[in-house]
Amino acid sequence: MSIFTPMIEITTDRTRLDHFYVHQYLNKTSYWAAGIPLDIFEQSIKNSICFSVFKDQKQIGFARVVTDKATFAYLSDVFIDDHHRGHGYSKELMTFVKSHPDLQTIRRWMLMTRNAHGLYEQFGFTPMKKPEIAMEIRSENPYG
Repeated sequence: MSIFTPMIEITTDRTRLDHFYVHQYLNKTSYWAAGIPLDIFEQSIKNSICFSVFKDQKQIGFARVVTDKATFAYLSDVFIDDHHRGHGYSKELMTFVKSHPDLQTIRRWMLMTRNAHGLYEQFGFTPMKKPEIAMEIRSENPYG
């Protein structure tokens, strides 16, 4: 599945995904996956719906959704390269993610973010209504 806009292309075609670029961004630039080993990154890709963003045939962004494709989806690893921010690409990416045919029956979407609440609110995300019912097991530094 792909979409072309006047400025970018977004696709779920795994053969187009630039594994090296995305891994380097997550490993070196992101706060949420800093230090992620390549083998763990590759495993996460295999078990997710991946969305790649391209400008002029070069990957500039990414998102992945961990899902059962029926009722639950966890949005993760969303980014647009720092050099390409401010052009609305993240909104186009989120529109494409939310319109994916395998995600139309999802009753619970989840994500974690430190600083992008404004973006995700535009797509229906809200703080948990009952955070007291949610639980987690958290590893503070799983990659050493």
